[in-house]
Amino acid sequence: MILNEYFNLSERQAEQFARLDALYRDWNAKINVISRKDIDNLYEHHVLHSLAIAKFVRFDAGTTVMDIGTGGGFPGIPLAILYPDCRFVLVDSIGKKVKVASAVAEALGLTNVECIQERAEDEKRQFDFVVSRAVMPMPDLVKLVRKNIRHDKQHNAIPNGIIALKGGGLDGEMAPFKRNAEVISVTEYFPQEWFKGKFVVYLPV
Repeated sequence: MILNEYFNLSERQAEQFARLDALYRDWNAKINVISRKDIDNLYEHHVLHSLAIAKFVRFDAGTTVMDIGTGGGFPGIPLAILYPDCRFVLVDSIGKKVKVASAVAEALGLTNVECIQERAEDEKRQFDFVVSRAVMPMPDLVKLVRKNIRHDKQHNAIPNGIIALKGGGLDGEMAPFKRNAEVISVTEYFPQEWFKGKFVVYLPV
């Protein structure tokens, strides 16, 4: 599995990651959460891409993370497998997507995952980090989830904030944040051609 090239997985983690293929194929046949033509690229395009966040920062035990617009569970589920001592809340407004993410988490025995169908503006709890993958432009994301970043406690090597997986030209949407944001090419972590033009964006909030 491609993940073994980049992460030192425990036996349980390796088994959980290995099960993702059959689980997503089964659910995708019922509820299309991953493009039909892309399901064969599940590990590179979805799982490994999600784990670019784990290359940027190692979450310490006890860290709380909200995945906004999780879809079928990315990046939240791969991160939850990798960090069993952290707590992940996966939020999406579309019920059928939450159903898939919830079923996958349950099948894998991920007790550190909570899946919720709601609009982001309705989630009032605070977290150490908010993560997302290609959900919305950064200014909109910041406006939506700034209230969800906690400031009273820091667990990690970097300040609490937003970590977003993004692609394409970012100059326009990142202009308001250029003083504070970090933008890292995913190819710094994974050299595959598919990751060209994809970035990890970190903004302390």
